Amino acid sequence: MLNVSLRQLDVFIQIALHGSVRAAAERLHLTQPAASMALAEMERQLDAPVFDRERGRLRLNARGRELLPLAQELLERHAEFGRRAAGMTHALAGELRIGASNTVGNYRVGELLGDFVRLHPQVAIRLRVTNTDDIAVAVLDHSLDIGCVEGPVTHSLLETHPWRDDVLLVCAPPDHPLAKKRVLKPEHFAGARWVLREPGSATRVTTERALAQLPPGETVMELDQIEAIKQAVTAGLGIACLPQVAVTDALATGRLVALKTPFLDLRRRLSILLHREKYRGAALEAFLHSVT
Repeated sequence: MLNVSLRQLDVFIQIALHGSVRAAAERLHLTQPAASMALAEMERQLDAPVFDRERGRLRLNARGRELLPLAQELLERHAEFGRRAAGMTHALAGELRIGASNTVGNYRVGELLGDFVRLHPQVAIRLRVTNTDDIAVAVLDHSLDIGCVEGPVTHSLLETHPWRDDVLLVCAPPDHPLAKKRVLKPEHFAGARWVLREPGSATRVTTERALAQLPPGETVMELDQIEAIKQAVTAGLGIACLPQVAVTDALATGRLVALKTPFLDLRRRLSILLHREKYRGAALEAFLHSVT
């Protein structure tokens, strides 16, 4: 009969999330030998390893990937049992690991987290800001509880919930030739120099959809941060599609101008991303309620 302890499950989860026994021990305030012993005992009881050992890093194997969401659920249910047993039906605690794509994480984080943090200050928020593809992978492998992304994500194990509408603007420095034209037409963009987001970014996907409607241009650079693209455009290195929410200040001060391009569809939907098989404990349910 298995007798895996909560501590062993916690060590297993933290190693899965952080990739090493040392990091897990630090997170759990254990000595490294104690964390190693907990993992070894769990694997002994399972009669199988749950990690592949690769150059000092531990990576979940197929068995570990199958067990990780179950281990997370067991710990969350245990915490929920304790909270309810103590009569603390309104005071949520614990941790939420949230992924936000760059536009959301850098310019809409208050909208995303504000209401929840005010209502549940005891829940620790771990926010990871990266591109949409990375967030989808992290939600799939349960290293994130939930994500907020800019682009469409299609996967049988993921469900999406609409959150906000968003729009991109084609931005240029005020002295750019296109900024001086009273009426722009698609043919005016022939040979234009573009600064793009990196592959995997939802902004990149929307930009490429717009570029497909224009004559060929030139990609002069790819950058993985919106602020870096703003600086590149301001410096006259090219033009770019940027989220409206990210360029309000630059437009107001005249550092950038938004080109009028009614012939381009630059709308998109920001969405909440969730694993269909993810256990939805009280904290996750409360967060979902705050954003949907």
